[in-house]
Amino acid sequence: MATIADLRSAFEAKLKEGIPNPPGEFHPLDLERARNDNYLQRVLNHSENDLKAATDMLWDILMWRKTVGANDINESNIRMEYAKDGVVFPHGRDVEGSLIFIIKSKQHVKGQKDFEEIKKLFIYWLDRIEREENGNKITLFFDMEGCGLSNMDMDLIKYVINLFKFYYPYFLNYIVIYQMPWVLNAAFKIVKSLLPAKAVERMRFANKDTLKSVVAPEQALVCWGGKDPYVFEFIPENRGSSEHTPKKVTFAEQGDNQHSPGEMLRLVPNDTILFKNENDELSSQFTITNMDEGSISFKIRTTSPEKFRVRPSSGTLASGQSQSVVIVVQPGFQLRTVTKDRFLVMSVQIPKTDLSSKELAEVWQNSTGSKVDEYRLKCQFPDKELSKNGNIDGRMTEKPDTITNALNNLQQNYESLHNDMRKLRQLHFLTLFLTAAAVILGYLVYKNSSVEGSYCERI
Repeated sequence: MATIADLRSAFEAKLKEGIPNPPGEFHPLDLERARNDNYLQRVLNHSENDLKAATDMLWDILMWRKTVGANDINESNIRMEYAKDGVVFPHGRDVEGSLIFIIKSKQHVKGQKDFEEIKKLFIYWLDRIEREENGNKITLFFDMEGCGLSNMDMDLIKYVINLFKFYYPYFLNYIVIYQMPWVLNAAFKIVKSLLPAKAVERMRFANKDTLKSVVAPEQALVCWGGKDPYVFEFIPENRGSSEHTPKKVTFAEQGDNQHSPGEMLRLVPNDTILFKNENDELSSQFTITNMDEGSISFKIRTTSPEKFRVRPSSGTLASGQSQSVVIVVQPGFQLRTVTKDRFLVMSVQIPKTDLSSKELAEVWQNSTGSKVDEYRLKCQFPDKELSKNGNIDGRMTEKPDTITNALNNLQQNYESLHNDMRKLRQLHFLTLFLTAAAVILGYLVYKNSSVEGSYCERI
């Protein structure tokens, strides 16, 4: 299996062979990117650890970035009216904590804008998000509610897909197609054909009823049936303050009581929530401590909010202050499903702890990814708790009487469904018969009236 060192060596060897002109020498920032371990790992992951494919991809990325001038695209040379019209923008997070990059398809009509400027805008946003999210995956969200054929720009969709496919490695989490009109089904079959198999597996078609499986209601916009009242407003990127921005971490590299400089929070335990069964209730507890010099606001999100009760799910902390968080599994959920869930703790700096709810909401809405610290936690249960709930060697087992009852219910449901289908077929044949009879009767009445009319005319 190829390693980061292998990829670095292969790229350096290719670099010594010389760079074609055009495009000429690579941009210094891109050369720095090509030597970054995290970025090289992304390229390897994207290429499924194929060294030659990874080396070619890394080379092609730097060639492309130099050709399009990606590092020189900024707010001074993009079409600002395009950036401010709200057709594309990042906001909210999916159930796995990935930032959502939204495309409001109804607001785009093919041919009405300069396509080259639209492409520059996408490069601007993806580069900006890549910086602010430290290369973490994002979810591409096509909001297609109310779209028609005039809004379906296949050239733009192909361009966006190719950006993720060739030039932004291991950057795509989900592709969400929201409220797709049936008239566009054929077009999206073409879109699916452009994607690699693994990307197709991450494609989700959603409506207002099913969206919560990908985006929690608290993170979904009100227009999607969610609870987030956010209205897009373009906020310029503050790149000059990036060196003062708190470092994003997941605590996977730390011990329980360790803390790295620049992080806002310390979590104990640091990366795993351990659930216990007490008084017939599965619950867990962890502690958040504010390690920042100033006050912070925190929020806790989970991949499945319907499964858990989190108290508190948000709050404020003064410098050095701690807060215990209790998580309880709601009744009716089995451990085999709960263990797959994740929690995301987010924090942002605030001027003081006694802000009003409205003021806090404004702080979060105006916070870009670079200002928000994130900490991810997974769920775990002691082996004895899993055994009590019928989980052996990772497989769920049930008591014999439970299995018998389940099979009986399944058989009853099958018989009921079979009877309903038989009745439906009978009703269908009856409807066809009555329709045919009505047509024949109408035809006979028509012929009879025609004959009588002719007879009357002859008289």
